[in-house]
Amino acid sequence: MLPFHEIEIFLQHTPLHLQEIVLELRNIIAEVTPDAVEAVRWGGLSYYHEGRGGLSARGFGQIGIHKDHVRLAFIHGVFLPDPHSLLEGTQKYKRFVRLESYDDAPWDVLKQLVTSASRFDPRSI
Repeated sequence: MLPFHEIEIFLQHTPLHLQEIVLELRNIIAEVTPDAVEAVRWGGLSYYHEGRGGLSARGFGQIGIHKDHVRLAFIHGVFLPDPHSLLEGTQKYKRFVRLESYDDAPWDVLKQLVTSASRFDPRSI
């Protein structure tokens, strides 16, 4: 994971209520996948497994910050179990969860999604 001072710089123009969401998502990812590599890419935070094939095969998630919400995106989200029907999106494989409020976020379900995404190996399909 990136050093916290780099995250502070990354989040410096982000509203506080969205920063809370981003920081909690980072905590979940660090807990579930302590070996994940975190990088600032494509305007957000990207997460991948080092040494697991190409960029697409390595990547499992992204945190994107938008004007009024945070998106937790899963590179291969179409393959993830989603019993609560939280995943949105129309791309071929990528799906995301839109989070507008820390208090309303389904943290336990998000942890399950992160766990599934980090364990999914697209080379298996």
